[in-house]
Amino acid sequence: MSFPLLTATAALPALGAIATAAVPAAKRTAAKWLALIVSLATLALAVTVLVRFDPGGDRYQLTESHSWIADFGVRYELGVDGIAVALIALTALLIPFIILAGWHDADPLETGNKRWRPTQGFFALILAVEAMVIISFEATDVFLFYIFFEAMLIPMYFLIGGFGDRAHEHGEETAATQRSYAAVKFLLYNLVGGLIMLAAVIGLYVVAGNFSLTEIAEARANGSLDMATSTERWLFLGFFFAFAVKAPLWPLHTWLPNAMGEATAPVAVLITAVVDKVGTFAMLRFCLQLFPEASTWATPVVLVLALVSIIYGALLAVGQRDIKRLVAYASISHFGFIIMGIFAMTSQGQSGATLYMVNHGISTAALMLVAGFLISRRGSRLIADYGGVQKVAPVLAGTFLIGGLATLSLPGLAPFVSEFLVLVGTFARYPVIGIIATVGIVLAALYVLVLYQRTMTGPVKAEVAKMPDLRVRELVVVAPLIVLLVFLGVYPKPLTDIVNPAVEQTMSDVQKKDPQPEVEAAK
Repeated sequence: MSFPLLTATAALPALGAIATAAVPAAKRTAAKWLALIVSLATLALAVTVLVRFDPGGDRYQLTESHSWIADFGVRYELGVDGIAVALIALTALLIPFIILAGWHDADPLETGNKRWRPTQGFFALILAVEAMVIISFEATDVFLFYIFFEAMLIPMYFLIGGFGDRAHEHGEETAATQRSYAAVKFLLYNLVGGLIMLAAVIGLYVVAGNFSLTEIAEARANGSLDMATSTERWLFLGFFFAFAVKAPLWPLHTWLPNAMGEATAPVAVLITAVVDKVGTFAMLRFCLQLFPEASTWATPVVLVLALVSIIYGALLAVGQRDIKRLVAYASISHFGFIIMGIFAMTSQGQSGATLYMVNHGISTAALMLVAGFLISRRGSRLIADYGGVQKVAPVLAGTFLIGGLATLSLPGLAPFVSEFLVLVGTFARYPVIGIIATVGIVLAALYVLVLYQRTMTGPVKAEVAKMPDLRVRELVVVAPLIVLLVFLGVYPKPLTDIVNPAVEQTMSDVQKKDPQPEVEAAK
C-alpha cells in the first residue's frame, strides 16, 4: 500500500490545529512557533505532491479510495488534477506568511482593562481552515467535498468575529458589534448557499446512485447515465449557487467587504486568497464535469453576471475610503474575471482563470499584508489619514506599490498573464463581453494609483512622521511574494504546464473546442 500523501497533506494541519489549541495558555509564543512549523511541514508535503504529479499522466493522480458510509454510497475518495495541485500549493504557500504576518494579532491588548485574547485559538483556527481547504481541493467524492466545503465556515466565523481588526475608527463596543455583524453575515450567506447545494447533492445521488465524481462523469461521458435536461439544469443551479456565494459573484457578494473590512489583514488574506478559491475551483471540477449541458445553457447569464462583477467591483473600489474594503471590492472584480474565463468555454479562458486563481492569491496577499503592516502602524484603515509615507518608510511604500501594480495586472507581473489569457479566451467566443470587460482594467489602474498617491505621496502627515519601515519579520513575509509575482510574470511556463492538461480535459467534458480564426492566413 502506497503512502497516503494526499491524506497526510490535509491531516497534518488538522493535527497541528489540535496540538496548537492544546498548548497551555501561558505559552503563547510556543503556540505560534508550533503553528508556523506545522504550516512549513505542510508546505513541504504540498511541494512533494507537486513534484510527484505528472502533467502528462492520468487525469486524477495520487488517488485514495476507501469505503466510508457504504449504505449511502459515500466513499473517502481523493485525487488531484493539475488545477487542484496548483491550488493546494498556493494554499500551503500562503499559510506560513499569514501566520507570520499575524504573529501579534491575537496578543493581549489594553482596552481599559487588560483582556486576554486566545492566541492559541487564533493560530489553531488558521491551521484548521488550511486542512479543510486542502481536502476540498483533493476530494473526488461529492459528499466528502460538501462536508468540508461547509465545515470551513465554522473556523472562519470565529476568525472574523473573534479576532477583528484593532484599527477601528469607532470605539471598541461599536467595533465588536460590526465584527459580529460581519461574521454572522458571512456565515448566513454561505450556509444558505450550502443548504441549496445539499439539496442538489441529494438530487444527484437519486439520479446517479452514488457520489463519486469520477464514476458519474465517466457515466455521463459514455452515455450510461442520461439525465433529463430539466433535472440537470436544476442540479447545476443548486451547485452553482453555493459556489457563486463562496467565490463571490455579484449579486451574492455583499458579505465579502464586511468580512474583509472587519477581519485582521492576515485573516482577510485567508478569506479572499484561500477560502474563496474553493468556489471558483468547484465550478471547474463539479459544475462543468457533472453538468456539461447545463453549464453551456447557463453560460450567457453567468458571463453577464461576471461582467457586472468586474465593472461593479472596480467602480466601488474607486470610491472607497477604507483601504481594506477597497481591496475587497477589487477582489470582487478579479473574481469576475476568473468566472468569466471559466465560462468562456475556451482553453485560453480556462487556463487564464486557473492561473488567475493562483496569481490573484499571491498579489492580493502581498497587497493586503503590506496594507495590514501600514494600518497597524497608524492605527487607522482610512485612506485620508495617510500621506507622505514613502518619505519615512520607503521599503514599505515600495512593496505596497508592487502589490498594487500586480493588482492592476501590470505587464511583467504574474496577474498580467492570467488577465490577458482570460480576455483573449473570452474575446474569441464572446467579443462584446471581452471588449466591455477591459473597462475593468482601466478602473483598476485608477483605484490602485489613486490609493498609492493618497497614502504614500505628498506632504508627510504628522501622524506618520515617525512611522518605522518594514521590520525583518515583515520583510520575510513580503519579499518571497514579490519574487513570485515577478518570476511568474516573466516565466509562467511551470504553472501552465501543470494546469493546461486538466483544462483540455475539462473542455472535452463540455464538448467544446476553441473557435477557429475567421481570417485565413495569407498563403
